[in-house]
Amino acid sequence: MTMQRLCHPRSGAVILAAICLWSFGTAVGADPPLNNYPTHARVEYVQECIAAHGGHLSNLYQCSCVIDRIADKITYDDFVEAQTFARYSGLPGEGGALFRDSDHARQMGKLYRDTEAQAAQECGLTH
Repeated sequence: MTMQRLCHPRSGAVILAAICLWSFGTAVGADPPLNNYPTHARVEYVQECIAAHGGHLSNLYQCSCVIDRIADKITYDDFVEAQTFARYSGLPGEGGALFRDSDHARQMGKLYRDTEAQAAQECGLTH
């Protein structure tokens, strides 16, 4: 592989994805997460987490730990639903009403925020 290829802007994302995939391997003697999330969902979460914490690759292990802890607590389907409600609960107007006004929307958003906050604390990830 030439140095030009390594310095190509897309190669950084590919290398990061490879590191993320590698980090999701089960350590010897460690129990896998209770719920098996798809790899792409784990990688997306870790990339967003790293970006949200300054874009430093040093947060890779903490962000990987967070998604593993979340996977131990809620199913993948509940994760997707709860994350959606939490992300879009701040949308203004009628468009955001679906994500913030019902009891179910508030419960799912709270479930996501609480689970993520607890996991981040357990993994040593500061905001």
